[in-house]
Amino acid sequence: MGARLKSGDDIQEEMSEINVTPFIDVMLVLLIIFMVAAPLATVDIPVDLPSSQAQSQPKPDKPVYLTLKTDLTLALGDDYIESAQLAGELDKLTKANKEERIFLRADEEVDYGDLMGVMNQLRTAGYLKIALVGLDDLGANKAQP
Repeated sequence: MGARLKSGDDIQEEMSEINVTPFIDVMLVLLIIFMVAAPLATVDIPVDLPSSQAQSQPKPDKPVYLTLKTDLTLALGDDYIESAQLAGELDKLTKANKEERIFLRADEEVDYGDLMGVMNQLRTAGYLKIALVGLDDLGANKAQP
């Protein structure tokens, strides 16, 4: 509390104003603490996470689909290809753009090891952006009987 003296009188009055300077100092210290602590709290692992119930992301105009069937045959788009031709055919289709996302579809009966083998072939060919394709939650992509 502070006191104010009037110039002509000997009567003292109390000041009813709040001194906000300490409050501002505390807020600035907290701001600095949060600015330093926030980057330390984030995860620094870059991962393309799959979404199960979220809205579908817009697909490119001409997506590149690579399909692995139960008999382990590969199809790039609508054309069947040999496993040894995968890198060359992808380079032709994407015009050697290694940043193009490859949409990989596999039958649910395909062994996990075989799927990883195809993904390793894609990595060896230089295509690191791979999106795994599945059925959406609404069942819109289910095959008709």
